[in-house]
Amino acid sequence: MNMQQTIQQEAVRDARRLAPTGDYETVRRAIAFVSENFRDQPQVEAIAEAAGTNPRALTELFRRWCGLTPMDFLAAVTLDNARKILRDAPNVLDASFELGLSGAGRLHDLFVTHEAMSPGEWKSGGGGLEIRFGLHPSPFGTALVMATSRGLCGLAFADEGGEQAALEDMRGRWPNARYVEDAAATAPYVKRIFNSAEWRADAPLRVVLIGTNFEVKVWETLLAIPLGRATTYSDIARKICREKAARAVGAAVGKNPISFVVPCHRVLGKSGALTGYHWGLTRKRAMLGWEAAKLVSAA
Repeated sequence: MNMQQTIQQEAVRDARRLAPTGDYETVRRAIAFVSENFRDQPQVEAIAEAAGTNPRALTELFRRWCGLTPMDFLAAVTLDNARKILRDAPNVLDASFELGLSGAGRLHDLFVTHEAMSPGEWKSGGGGLEIRFGLHPSPFGTALVMATSRGLCGLAFADEGGEQAALEDMRGRWPNARYVEDAAATAPYVKRIFNSAEWRADAPLRVVLIGTNFEVKVWETLLAIPLGRATTYSDIARKICREKAARAVGAAVGKNPISFVVPCHRVLGKSGALTGYHWGLTRKRAMLGWEAAKLVSAA
């Protein structure tokens, strides 16, 4: 076994340790219950019962998952918290652009460097591209990770039994690409994405954006939203000088192929409502709460 194979196998093991089997299902049930009952501020016993476990096990799971107790996490995932984030920073994109991507607002965020495929490569439906993919456990359920030789090009999520549908969804975006299942090749990306200790400015995660010029412009704007903050579709439209194109912006956000890394989950409706999310609203709530918890634990 050569050194590269050893490193890849270690990366696969690290990725598996990030989210033991069944953890996300328990978390998903807990978050769904909290989302429906947050106004009642349920106690941990009620949350644990709804999640199908006991308070002690749920507390240990949440501490492992995000470093906080379920009661601390409750505040992070409520809609009121999402609205507060938006109310505090209605023009967060302006602030983040003024700071620059390496400013204080990105201190705890993924450090990402990106490039865009040429319009011709996009129009060909990915013709000539080889995309390697793998399914991996993550804090948000099964993650479908896709990469070219140039970097990460796809990140999708699936609940148990939905893995094939997620793969077909992503393959439909670049129907003419050649797809190779290679979990060992994609495992290192999982470690980089979901382990905050790997979020380093001196070793940025490289991503490849494959879409229309308009879509890429929207996705590049999403990359400027700092961790723990949110913005609106209309604010993004204003930032790219297309004030009347909020609906088109929403469509582009929905087509974002690199979920979580390109943080479309940080976009809310004008009222502060979470609105839709391609991989499910419960997962969007989980991502916002997970990020809020990271900020709290890092403070």
